[in-house]
Order: sequence, then structure tokens, then C-alpha cells
Amino acid sequence: MKKSLFGYGKTTRALAEIWGAKMGGFCIYDDGFDAPQKDAFGNALLPTSAFKPDESELEIPSPGFPPQHELILRARNLKSEYDFFYDAMPRSVWISGTNGKTTTTQMSQHLLGRIGAQMGGNVGTPLAAMDAGARLWILETSSFTLHYTREARPEIYALLPITPDHLSWHGSFEKYEAAKLSVLERMSANSTIILPQKYAHMASGARMIAYEDAQDLAEKMGLEPLKIRFKPPFLLDALIALSVEKIVLGSASYELLNDFVMEKNKLEEFFDAKGRLWVNDTKATNEAAALEALKRYADKTIHFIVGGDDKGVDLGELFDFMRGLDVRIYAIGSSAEKMMAHAQKCGISAQKCGELSLAVRSIAATLQVGEVALLSPACASLDQFASYAERGRIFKESVRDLD
Repeated sequence: MKKSLFGYGKTTRALAEIWGAKMGGFCIYDDGFDAPQKDAFGNALLPTSAFKPDESELEIPSPGFPPQHELILRARNLKSEYDFFYDAMPRSVWISGTNGKTTTTQMSQHLLGRIGAQMGGNVGTPLAAMDAGARLWILETSSFTLHYTREARPEIYALLPITPDHLSWHGSFEKYEAAKLSVLERMSANSTIILPQKYAHMASGARMIAYEDAQDLAEKMGLEPLKIRFKPPFLLDALIALSVEKIVLGSASYELLNDFVMEKNKLEEFFDAKGRLWVNDTKATNEAAALEALKRYADKTIHFIVGGDDKGVDLGELFDFMRGLDVRIYAIGSSAEKMMAHAQKCGISAQKCGELSLAVRSIAATLQVGEVALLSPACASLDQFASYAERGRIFKESVRDLD
């Protein structure tokens, strides 16, 4: 019987390279393969049409592999990456939610790396390449992974607020939300969940720490926000990371946390040759993240670049919020027409640019010192770019290249 992998992304590639020989070789099915071939490790690379369910005893999908795909629908022995490695997984912290999970995961690793914790999952190292002998795994955990996971569970599950995202993948907000919450019922009495207050009624055997907001979580965990240098929207991320440290070690290391360096592409401020403020927030790939960026600069005139792959989300709340701001919109990407329609409905000044570089040039023609040019697209980048990081790089290069 064959052991199958669906998709040839980062997760399944690591499985193939590290575990292929141990498993007797994988059959890897991907829409990008036109004919049978072998990879450098002896695994079979096969077109989707070659999959035969009755000849496969195991199917592990790449986390982002869509549930509507014919391979998923035909699979009989589907198992997530988390379930596959669950028996070998040490104590683990899973961090999820819509926005802030990468930062929270990185902050938690910064705090707990000194005790031998290892970070992976949706950020950093795939599970296949992680050390099963590590004291603790800190895993950024996506809704895609949770959708496919049926057995694995963490000792600590830290959940940031859930807002609409990836609706075209999940089919609805309710299904997206359900994926994020699915692990709760599997958790036991010796585990802990940190989650928004609205989900405190959910059935789980674990100890629950439910919070209304950052201040509420700080009070419940005995933390002191004034000792933390990070401000909203990163304050909640920092408090959750400190909460995880306090649960694991019984202490909260404020000075160590304050040494954490935020990664690029998140509210990254820089100035052009004329001293005008530009902000690269390309990682704001959903409505809630873009809203936080707008709140941060609400006291300024905002030149706002928005658009891309909207992932099936309406974005009406974002535009309603902008009614009360001094803002001009520059619409880009495949959703540019949709952004223009929202702007017209809300009476907000807008320009359809299509291309990011054109948006930058258009802003530069009128941007004044004291105003802000903000790239916080509320959308994914793959309609025009290889990644959100490439979008951010091109944004900064376009600003740098201004006359």
C-alpha cells in the first residue's frame, strides 16, 4: 500500500526529504506535475489523476491544500501533519487566531528558547524537521492545519481573536471559526486554554483563561502592561506570550520580552527623501489587521493602499470605519473594482491604481509632511506577487525610487 502526500509545498517537501526513506518512499500528488518522475530522495512525483484511493493507506495534505480539491474528496485515510507527528510530539504550545499569531509565536519562542523550546508549524520549521527531543514545541497553528487535525492536542492553546479571513477556502466564517475552535473539545484537565471571552462557553476539559481585551488578560494573569514597550495592536500579542511563559515557568520576563525585535512588514515605518512618513504593513492580509493600522494613524491624513486577493471577505466594516477618517484610497490588485465600489458607497475619495508602483507614485504627488502613506492591503498578495513579503519589498523599493 502507498503512502501519499498531497501538494509539494514546504510541509510536504520536508516530509518527503526527511521521512521519505524511513517510510519506504512517498507518492506525492500535485496539480503541477504533468508526468510521473522522481525527486532527489526517491519519492514519486505524480499528477493528480494518478491517485488511486484503494491503493493508498495514508494521505497527508499540505496544510493549505483546499478541502474542495478532488484529492481531498477522494482520500480515505486523511491525516494532518500534526496528527502524523503527534506520538513523537513533546509538550506543545499552539498559537492561533486571525491576527498576531506569528508575532505571538515569535515572542513566546524569544521568552522560552532559553529552556530549549523550539518554534515551528506555520512559521519557521516544518514539524518533519523539528527535534522530538526538544523540551517544548511552540507552534503557530493555522486554520488550514486545524481543519484537517482530528487527534493531536497541545498542553497550552493560546487563541487570539477570530475575525473573518480565508472565507473562500473554508466556505464561510462559521467554518473558519469552527476550525480554530475544534481542538478545544480534545483538550484535557492538565492543559490550559487562553481564549477570547466570547468562547468561554465552549465545551472543554481544559482550564480556561478567557479575556475580554488586553487589560482584562493582564489582570487575570497578574501582568503589568506598563512594563511592556509594545503598544496596540502588539500589546495583546505580548501579553499572551508572557501568559504562556507564566504558565510554563511561573514567571514573566518583561525585560527579555522588551528586547524582542519585531519582524519587517508589520507597521514598519520609514521616511522618504523629503521626510514624509510611509508605512509598510503588507502583512495585514485581512480586514481586522487593516483596521488596527488605520486606528494607529487615525489622527493623521491617511493615503491608504488597499486591495489584492480578498479571500471572499466583504470588507464592508473596513470602509464603514473609514467614514470618520481623513483618508484617500488607492486601490490595487484583483479586488480594485470592489474597493472602488465600497469607497463610492461610503463617500470616500478613491483612485483605482491597479499596480502598487502606480499607487506609490500617485501618493507621492500629493503627500505632505505630517501625513502618512499606508500600505495595509486587507488582502492576500498572490494575485500579483509571490508573497506578502515581495509586496512589501516592492513597496519600499518604489518609494526609494521616487524622484
